[in-house]
Amino acid sequence: MTINLTDYPLLSQINIPEDLRSMPQDQLTRISNELRSFLLNSVSKSSGHFASGLGTIELTVALHYVYNTPFDHLIWDVGHQAYPHKILTGRRDQLHTIRQKEGLHPFPWREESEYDVLSVGHSSTSISAALGLSVAAEKEAKNRKTVAVIGDGAMTAGMAFEALNHAGDINKDMLVILNDNEMSISQNVGALNNHLAKMLSGSFYTGLREGGKKILGNIPPIKELASRAEEHLKGMVVPSTFFEELGFNYIGPIDGHDVNGLVDTIKNMRNLKGPQLLHIATKKGKGYQAAEQDPIKYHAVPKFNPQDTNLPKAKPSLPSYSKIFGDWLCKTAEVDNKLVAVTPAMAEGSGMVEFSQRFPDQYYDVAIAEQHAVTYAAGLAIGGLKPVVAIYSSFLQRGYDQFIHDVAIQNLPVMFAVDRAGIVGADGATHQGVFDLSFLRCIPNTVIMAPSNERECQLMLNTGHKLDGPSVVRYPRGSGTGETLPSVDETIELGKAVTVLEANTLEHKGKKIAILSFGSMLGEAKKAAVELNATLVDMRFIKPLDESLIDKLNASHDVLVTIEDNAIAGGAGSGVNEYLLAQGKPVCILNIGVADHFVKHGTQEEVHHELGLDAQGIIAKIVSFIR
Repeated sequence: MTINLTDYPLLSQINIPEDLRSMPQDQLTRISNELRSFLLNSVSKSSGHFASGLGTIELTVALHYVYNTPFDHLIWDVGHQAYPHKILTGRRDQLHTIRQKEGLHPFPWREESEYDVLSVGHSSTSISAALGLSVAAEKEAKNRKTVAVIGDGAMTAGMAFEALNHAGDINKDMLVILNDNEMSISQNVGALNNHLAKMLSGSFYTGLREGGKKILGNIPPIKELASRAEEHLKGMVVPSTFFEELGFNYIGPIDGHDVNGLVDTIKNMRNLKGPQLLHIATKKGKGYQAAEQDPIKYHAVPKFNPQDTNLPKAKPSLPSYSKIFGDWLCKTAEVDNKLVAVTPAMAEGSGMVEFSQRFPDQYYDVAIAEQHAVTYAAGLAIGGLKPVVAIYSSFLQRGYDQFIHDVAIQNLPVMFAVDRAGIVGADGATHQGVFDLSFLRCIPNTVIMAPSNERECQLMLNTGHKLDGPSVVRYPRGSGTGETLPSVDETIELGKAVTVLEANTLEHKGKKIAILSFGSMLGEAKKAAVELNATLVDMRFIKPLDESLIDKLNASHDVLVTIEDNAIAGGAGSGVNEYLLAQGKPVCILNIGVADHFVKHGTQEEVHHELGLDAQGIIAKIVSFIR
């Protein structure tokens, strides 16, 4: 895909931020407009994250204009909003490859560019990393500056507050920019507020404040009076108290779409001592009306025509696992008023929108706070309710201690609906759900289930919901296979696998193979089993395992093969290995899964093929093992 750079006369001259810094400040508004137009043009042709980047155009321009990047360190939280940053830092002409195999990474990525200081994907890490970098910069003594940009949503996580608390305590030089796209503060943003922010960040006010504190510091009553007067002055115009109490000098809120105002304020704040917080107000989707009106729908987009008022409708397909889960919640809540659902800010992604609307008193979105979500669910369970925690596999990692300490040790009936398990695709290493079986399997009291299709998924949700202890149902991103769904009261026997294919002994040549498939790999495993004349079993349960069937298969077959879309190390196959080795029986077993490396981005099909987790790859691995 090519974009005509003659349509962008200023942006076409910016190959690195140094080119931007060589331009006069009065050109920055035009550059911002060109950058917004380029982003719209590029993403509409290639797909990708969209609304967040539109909201940070002016901020990105201002930061690279004021700071000497990459010498100065600029950290983006989460990274959805970093497309403009990529455009200005030498990746403009590759932007159309973003989220594609071998293309640009969807988030800031250290391996990709020296301008990407921190590899990110999950939220709320920026302030912690920036504080570490500011301490290192102080020891280095080269006057290197550190800036963290964090969104108001990411600021809801406990990790962000832990970092703020520490930063205020050790008083290192750093700037945190709170990018707030909530409409509630828009009335505070205007010429007067921008003028006051500029004044409060300027050398005169800063000198007066610091000097006054030194002069009056030894006279307690006057010191207190001066402090209160300062708070009164600032409290009249900015909501500063919270951040000031944490030890930050707070400025704002100011208009995040006024590039010159941003440059002037950030220039003033660049050389202030100690931790600084600049609060800016932005509009997600700024400059593209449809995205402004529905930033959730335009958060990540397929290819689309910018002239159309709606995104193209997806081709009709089978319901996604997320939709199946959401429908199950609604159907179960109709007959069980003790069901409560908890999500850490993933209502849309987890298919919970309808449930939240129909059963608002049984629905809890706790914001980006996975640790709190898990322990909150534990409290709900102790109180006699039946909580279901809907969470992505890669986000559950953040609540691991709480899973062990607050749910499993106390054997509480909390069910975890683990979405996006296995290979996720275009979001890359930070989002691949390939570790959950490994880190959950070792936890006592826990039942772990992996459905091979949507019927099995609902059966497992029914089963987990009725258990008296912790349970996990982990299912993939994507659609089901068209199976008929069961009723909400139908369950399955714990630890019971299902034989799908029996090897044809009359036609058998060579070694007799049994394939033990865990979860969504069953379709590809079935193709391999037919090709190899192998027995195929849908294991269903990772914990407890169907040990009697494993014994039977091991006795009647020459080779056992386990297949899972999880890390081989510690995964479902490892559980089979451990069981057989503990029996002291002779065994020949091959584990197929994700090898010991992080999985890069690409479509699910591309990644499965690259890892040898499609039928072709499974057959090749088995044939090679037997030979």
